Amino acid sequence: MSIVLTLVTLFALALATFSALHARRLRRQLERERRQAAARATERETLVREQAVAGERERIYGDLHDDLGARLLGFVHEAPTPQQADRARALLQDLRDVVTRSRGTPGTLADVLADIRSETAQRLAALGMQLDWVELGELPDPPLDHGRALHLYRIVREAISNVIRHAQARQVRVRVAVREQQLRLELTDDGSGAGVAAAAAGSGLRGMRERAAELAGDIDWQAGTAGGTKVLLSMPLAAAS
Repeated sequence: MSIVLTLVTLFALALATFSALHARRLRRQLERERRQAAARATERETLVREQAVAGERERIYGDLHDDLGARLLGFVHEAPTPQQADRARALLQDLRDVVTRSRGTPGTLADVLADIRSETAQRLAALGMQLDWVELGELPDPPLDHGRALHLYRIVREAISNVIRHAQARQVRVRVAVREQQLRLELTDDGSGAGVAAAAAGSGLRGMRERAAELAGDIDWQAGTAGGTKVLLSMPLAAAS
């Protein structure tokens, strides 16, 4: 009888232990499922917030482009001098850069150079100046993220602004080449050579140096071989770590 009682007791203890372990596993499983459900709910809420923020940002950019862009375009057409029209045009392009960077997808080196060439030719033609653009050799076409592309745009745009405002030039020559994975851009005007000194009095040259540093590159100014000023920019095509 005592043996039977012992066996019954052991069975009861084993059953109780099994039940306790099973209940513990169930609690862990329920807790895990609760955490997973909470994480999914958080992800959904985050996605909804991000979509709302993106939608509001898109609306703001649209308003900026449509309202401020239209006003700047009006200034371009109504400016009393070609130089003032060019300043408004450069500001308009800066605005479009910001909107494009927020909306678009990264381009390639060829895309960026084509846009820079087109914008530069339009600015110079509006003032009766010529652009001589030459790409030396076959250029590679790596992708350029928005940040690096924007720095390159702004450096060339500021260099052209200096020519227009100070150099009294008739022509701008641009030479583009790639050597040892370094983009080398040479921009020379045939003006008076006063562009660098005049620009140095403001923040233009400092901004160009800062942008070149952001590109892990170098920028320098020299006297042009046929008068005027030569701007030399070099930057690695691979993004710096």
